[in-house]
Amino acid sequence: MDNTARILFVDDEESQRKAVGGFLEKKGFYIKTCPDGDAALESIRNEPWDIVLSDLKMPGINGIELLRQAKQVVPDLVFILFTAYGTVEGAVEAMKLGAFDFVTKPVDLDVLEIMINKALENRRLLAENKRLRELIESSGQAEGIISESPRMEEVINLVARTAPSSATVLINGESGTGKERIARAIHYGSQRADRPMITVNCASIPEALLEAELFGHEKGAFTGAHIARKGKIEAAQGGTLFIDEIGDMPLSLQPKLLRFLQEGTIEKLGSAETKKLDIRVIAATHRDLRGMVEKGGFREDLFFRLSVINIDIPPLRERKQDILPLAEHFIKIYSEKNSKHVAGLSKTAKDLVLKYGYPGNVRELENAIEAAVVLSRSEAIEADDLPANFGSNQGGVKTAGQSLPELLEAYEKSLVLEGLKKSGGNKSEAARKLGISEKNIRDRLKKWGLSN
Repeated sequence: MDNTARILFVDDEESQRKAVGGFLEKKGFYIKTCPDGDAALESIRNEPWDIVLSDLKMPGINGIELLRQAKQVVPDLVFILFTAYGTVEGAVEAMKLGAFDFVTKPVDLDVLEIMINKALENRRLLAENKRLRELIESSGQAEGIISESPRMEEVINLVARTAPSSATVLINGESGTGKERIARAIHYGSQRADRPMITVNCASIPEALLEAELFGHEKGAFTGAHIARKGKIEAAQGGTLFIDEIGDMPLSLQPKLLRFLQEGTIEKLGSAETKKLDIRVIAATHRDLRGMVEKGGFREDLFFRLSVINIDIPPLRERKQDILPLAEHFIKIYSEKNSKHVAGLSKTAKDLVLKYGYPGNVRELENAIEAAVVLSRSEAIEADDLPANFGSNQGGVKTAGQSLPELLEAYEKSLVLEGLKKSGGNKSEAARKLGISEKNIRDRLKKWGLSN
C-alpha cells in the first residue's frame, strides 16, 4: 500500500490528535490534524486529501455534519469516523451518508491502519474503474456495462488492469452475461483501440468452413473457393481478434490456433506461405473448458495459452444489485428507440424483476424490458407488461423434483419455441430476436426431436 496518502485527522481532544497522528506519521502517511469541523472544512476546500478521519462527537460541526458538507465539496472523499460505544447508531447513520467505515473508541491503532489501507485500496479500485468507464464511454462502447455489485466491480477492475497489456484473455460466463461487451471494453481500453476488433463465433459457423473463416484461403483451395479470401485473423492485424464460443471449436482445428498463439504466424488454406501478424486474442465461452480438457474435449495446451488472464463474469442472479440499474438503462434505450415516454418500473414490477432468477442473464432482462416498453400503456412499466414467466417461477425456486440443468433446459426450450412462434417459424428471425445463432436453434430443435 502507498503510505504517501494524505490524511486529515479531526478531533477536539489534543491527546487523541497526538496519539493517532503520531502513530500514522511513523507509518509513513502524511498527516494534518484539525481541532474542529470548521478548520477541517477550510482545509478540505483548499487542499487535496485522500482520507478524512473524524471524531463523531465534537463541539460545533460534528462528524456527521462535517461529512455532509465535505461530500458536497469533494464527493469521492473517503471518511472514517471515530465513535464511542454509545454512539454507534450515529456512525451507522453516517455510513448511509457515504462514510467508508467507523472504529470504536478507544481506537486500536493496528485495526485503524488496516482500515485505512483497505479504504485506499477501495479508492484505487474505484478510480481505475472510473478511468476505464471514461475511456470506453468516449469510444461509444460502454452500453450495457453497468455495475453496482461488488462482484461486477471486481470484473471491471480486472478489465481495467488487463486492457493496456497484450495478454491473451479468456472470458468465462453463462450465455447472456455480456462476454462480448467485456471483450469490447478490453479492446477499447487498450492501445489497439484505433485498430479493428474482429469477432468470430465458433458455434455459428459450420465446422467445415471454420478453418477458412479464421485463416483465409487461396483461390481453388477447396470446392467453391473461386477467389482468394483474407481470414478473420488477418483482418484483425494490429487489433484484437475475439473468438466467441471457443469451447465449440473442433479438436481438429485447435492445433492450428495453438500454433498461431505460440508463433504469431498463419498459413492460408491452399498456401505454403507463412505470414507474421500482430494480434491480441480474446476468447470467450459458456462451457467448462477445464472439464472439457479432463474429458479430452479440448486441448490442454491451448487452454493454458488462452487463459493467461481469466475473467469470470457472474450470472445476473448472483449480482442482484445490478438488476434495477440495468433495467433502468434498458428502459431509457428502448423508450428512445420506440418514441415512448416510459419513466421506470412500478413497485410491483420492480418486485417481480428483482425476484426473478434470469436463466438467460442480462440478455433476458434486456429482451424483457424491450417487450415491456413496447407493451406499456403508461409512464411506468406494470407487472402485466412483463413476460408471464416473471411472475410464475419466483426466481426459479419451484423445482418440482427437477435438477437445475433440467429446469434451465426446460426454460430454454420454452423461450426458443416462443421465439419461433412469434417469428412465424422463421429460424433466422427467431435467432436474431433471442440473441443466438441460427445453428444453435437448429441444434436445440434436433436435440428436442423437433427438427424438420
